[in-house]
Amino acid sequence: MEFFFTLKTAENKARRGELATANGFIQTPAFMPVGTAATVKAIKMSDVKKSGTEIILGNVYHLMLRPTAELIERLGGLHKFCGWDGPILTDSGGFQVMSLSQIRKISNEGVEFSSHIDGSKHFLTPEKSVQIQHKLGSDIAMIFDECVQFPTTDEKAKNAMERSLLWAQRSKNAFIKRDGYGIFGIVQGSTFYNLREISAKKLIEIGFDGYAIGGLACGEGQKTMFEVLDYSCDFLPQNKPRYLMGVGKPSDIVGAVARGIDMFDCVIPTRSGRTGQAFTHNGAINIRNAKFARDEKPLDEKCTCHACKNHSRAYLHHLVKSSEILGSMLMSEHNIFYYQDLMGEIRKAIEEKNFTNFAREFVVE
Repeated sequence: MEFFFTLKTAENKARRGELATANGFIQTPAFMPVGTAATVKAIKMSDVKKSGTEIILGNVYHLMLRPTAELIERLGGLHKFCGWDGPILTDSGGFQVMSLSQIRKISNEGVEFSSHIDGSKHFLTPEKSVQIQHKLGSDIAMIFDECVQFPTTDEKAKNAMERSLLWAQRSKNAFIKRDGYGIFGIVQGSTFYNLREISAKKLIEIGFDGYAIGGLACGEGQKTMFEVLDYSCDFLPQNKPRYLMGVGKPSDIVGAVARGIDMFDCVIPTRSGRTGQAFTHNGAINIRNAKFARDEKPLDEKCTCHACKNHSRAYLHHLVKSSEILGSMLMSEHNIFYYQDLMGEIRKAIEEKNFTNFAREFVVE
């Protein structure tokens, strides 16, 4: 199957499309649950599938350290290893090297770092990152890039953006092109218009199967993020998918779709589930609150997940307050179902040319 993006319809900047990959089709806008270490935390892959999820995300940094890409390749690749038969996108490890590693030395060649697990030293380059993603069998590989935290200076953002462009070309050169598999470039430049524009133009010249917007959700706040998206999406081709990395809360997603984004990933639904927060069609709730101790209603009457069909808020309150593992599982599963329901509602609204109204009436968490 050819790796191909089809833009089906649009309403203003909001886009409804379909992405074809080696392991299946992805309806966009799409949300990718994060399976950092070959697992979506606290959820069975069969339940991830039941939620309507079509693509999940894995991570080079974590998988290269444990259990290693070589072992996963020997065992048949990441799809077989984790029991997921749909598409998988893998992050290149650039962000994690910057944020998690204990010691790092960065140069144009790559990044030398110490593992956050055992302190062992490693050297990750654009070529090695792409080679690891090939061993994993990723349907969508990401270029190796440098991400700077917010706030930052123009000079630091410029240096990181220029290094990321060098790494982008090397990542593209290392990528082995085959039917159904693609590689995405990542636009950097922090919150600086001119840097974002240069980054996008240079990436388009190199030529990628899709384009991600990186370096956001790094502390700048939703208002600033939306301001960057307002112009950044305009720099990107209409006929390629656009991926906003690491975002976000439901209102972030609705706002980003309105600005032209097609793909999302974030740990929020599962992380929130493990801490007792549930997203619902009436806003977010903290199931730990005492008012839910005798509440017979489901988390969300519109949801079809196992928790909402079979259990009350009172039971979930009990599980979470008692630190029962099942509480984390049910809450996380519900949140993934909610996110996929939200994406389905967004796609339908765009198809019906009703997304502007949908976004205006959306219940903020």
